[in-house]
Amino acid sequence: MATQGDLETVALPFLEVLKDLHSQYKSLKEGVVAKYIPELAKVNPDLFSICIVTVDGQIYEVGDFEQLFTIQSISKVFAYGLALEDHGRDYVLTRVGVEPTGDAFNAIILDEQSNRPLNPMVNAGAIATTSLIKGTGASDRLNRMLDMFKRYIGHDVFVDISVFTSERSTGHRNRAMAHLMLNFGMIDQNIEESLDLYFQQCAVMVNCRDLAVMAATLANKGINPITQEQAVKKSYIKDILSVMYTCGMYNFAGEWAYKVGIPAKSGICGGILAVVPQQMGIAVFSPPLDRRGNSVRGVKVCEELSQQLGLHLFECSGAKD
Repeated sequence: MATQGDLETVALPFLEVLKDLHSQYKSLKEGVVAKYIPELAKVNPDLFSICIVTVDGQIYEVGDFEQLFTIQSISKVFAYGLALEDHGRDYVLTRVGVEPTGDAFNAIILDEQSNRPLNPMVNAGAIATTSLIKGTGASDRLNRMLDMFKRYIGHDVFVDISVFTSERSTGHRNRAMAHLMLNFGMIDQNIEESLDLYFQQCAVMVNCRDLAVMAATLANKGINPITQEQAVKKSYIKDILSVMYTCGMYNFAGEWAYKVGIPAKSGICGGILAVVPQQMGIAVFSPPLDRRGNSVRGVKVCEELSQQLGLHLFECSGAKD
């Protein structure tokens, strides 16, 4: 894996690397935008941006990096961190497991032995995680969630009401998961409030730069490299990154670990957020998705970055052929 010194040597052409990758994959027309949430089907498939933020606050970005989009499943990473802070890892583990799954992100499946959802990166696990967020009511819980995102990003965020409403009106599969988990005692009776919070967290608006800052905050032991604010306790970073590494790319997680080799999380918005611990955060936004729900261009860009910069966690930098 590249060291900080290695990265400093490529700092000057770093932006050129991103420009080359953006140019290389901009014409790629594979994949389709998500359509099962009506509002997401309206997005422009040609939008494409790449952003890297280093742990010392340097920003490199190309393409449509200021274009806003809803964070969708990438939010699961940060809600999981908030649940850990609210309850501690031992209690959270009684409600949500950490095992990867070869099934789709929206599979209605629980662990056969414990009745827990398998991990917090699939929908069932994310709903259970969000149900753990503390607050005196719906507004307080939402405000705590938005404040958490603000710490990671460095500015206020808001929920896209049209996307939230669209998800809420079509989220019957997620409701089925919630009722199944209620049956096994994995979530409490207040299903609709927790589902609303889950739909709202997925509809938070971000851009590619925001995602890269969030990733860099995780890479920087929970400290936002731009604002220097502690976004999440340092002690929970290893929990978050471990689950991202094994479960963040759904049923592509194994191949991602093999080829790219860094913790990451994708979303049906077309975003991918990846973390190189103690070095940088990477974000790519491109709406067309492959059959697993991951951004086609995003996967290609991250594979290239990992190879060109030696970012794989198990890379033997300096090894000779």
